[in-house]
Amino acid sequence: MEKENAPTNEWQTIDHVLAYLARADKLPHRTEGERVLLEQIPGHTKRILDLGTGDGRLMSLVKLNRPRAEGVALDFSEPMLERATERFTKETNVTVFKHDLRRPLPAKQLGCFDAIVSSLAIHHLEHPRKRQLYKEVFSMLNPKGVFCNLDRVASSTENVHVKFLKFSGVPRTEDPSNRLLDVETQLKWLRQIGFTDVDCYWKWMEMALMMGFKP
Repeated sequence: MEKENAPTNEWQTIDHVLAYLARADKLPHRTEGERVLLEQIPGHTKRILDLGTGDGRLMSLVKLNRPRAEGVALDFSEPMLERATERFTKETNVTVFKHDLRRPLPAKQLGCFDAIVSSLAIHHLEHPRKRQLYKEVFSMLNPKGVFCNLDRVASSTENVHVKFLKFSGVPRTEDPSNRLLDVETQLKWLRQIGFTDVDCYWKWMEMALMMGFKP
């Protein structure tokens, strides 16, 4: 239990959250991945779910691209929730919702969506939970809906991993909550679950945009 609680407790401290946001905002090429993600949000999108919204950065970008869509932003960190709530104060159709992604998504409470997105969040989950979350995402998507996960992934070699840390400014002592997994395994899971047109739509070292559509 101590192993499970330690990362959770860190995300409840403002110092940890601010340090993380400062690093994440400076990740090289991140905006390139975000741009590709936005291009894949269907024009018919009416409802969007953001998993692990953090301070709401990705949801705010999606809303700029689809201003009439209703947004639901999930996170479990109180400091993150406060920053997201502040960001969306003037947004009448964005709801900030507290939920820990280690737990099953409250599908009945949230409903279905045309797009489910996530950025730099799912890699914190244990691998079996990642796979189960992808199944829950599939069940909550409307037909023709899209799942976009812009996330940290495992490098193919330790040397590539060290290069990523150097170029991105990430500390050599990794965030203890990271549970990095390779792209290929996650794409295989998405295909097995039933997603179509599954692929890595963009990648730079340990940053990857993994996507799939619901038939």
